[in-house]
Amino acid sequence: MLIIPLSTQIDAQGASEVQVSVAVKPASSVTASPTPVPKLSHQEMADLLMVRREYQAALAEYLQVEPRTAKTWNQIGIAQQQLLLEQDARKSYERAIKLDPHNADALNNLGSIYYSLKDYRHAEHMYRKALKLRPDSALIYKNLGTDMLAKHDFSKGWVCYQQALSLDPEVFERMHVLRVGDPTPAMQRGAMNFYLAKSYAKVGMNDRAVEYLRMAIDEGFADRRKILSDKEFATLHNFEGFRELLSEQKMRQ
Repeated sequence: MLIIPLSTQIDAQGASEVQVSVAVKPASSVTASPTPVPKLSHQEMADLLMVRREYQAALAEYLQVEPRTAKTWNQIGIAQQQLLLEQDARKSYERAIKLDPHNADALNNLGSIYYSLKDYRHAEHMYRKALKLRPDSALIYKNLGTDMLAKHDFSKGWVCYQQALSLDPEVFERMHVLRVGDPTPAMQRGAMNFYLAKSYAKVGMNDRAVEYLRMAIDEGFADRRKILSDKEFATLHNFEGFRELLSEQKMRQ
């Protein structure tokens, strides 16, 4: 019997991974007598539903799990956060942390709740506590960097973004997705995109640097003069995509 792992990363401005294994019979055993399929526990069923992004059904299953561990409370919080039940999610993450003060996932996710509520000071506190427990987490550095930018502490935010990219060059491509109805102001999104572009330019990922620069311009954070004066973009001057972007901006001005 083959065991095929299915995994997903759930973006809640502080995501967690859910992994489920599904048993599949090899073709040669099709004619064999059917083997009874064991019934999934509430925890297993909820995890599977999370993979499918059926958050309401997953939440109902998680709430039937007994006893509830810190991990379960954290997963309950993720499902609630995906359903925009932020106050309920906050309480669930707090319960997880009370059961396990060293649960970096729950600390990070609680930080994401504070961030969504624009309580950037408490969000930073949670992210830094999570980083002490998991200093190799690109995701937490990414979240902390975004929080710093929201407070207009651009230099610290950029440092965090660079650290996130050094740990995982794909972290922003997998996680940097704003939800529908995200209340983040356009200028703040522009700052995030601008400093992300700087980070990509610094590591030589030119295509992505130009992509995020374009978004920063669209959000009103950057213009042609600001881009040309930034030393981090000097390496892009001979890059065709960068020259096209500057040409477009010159025509608009």
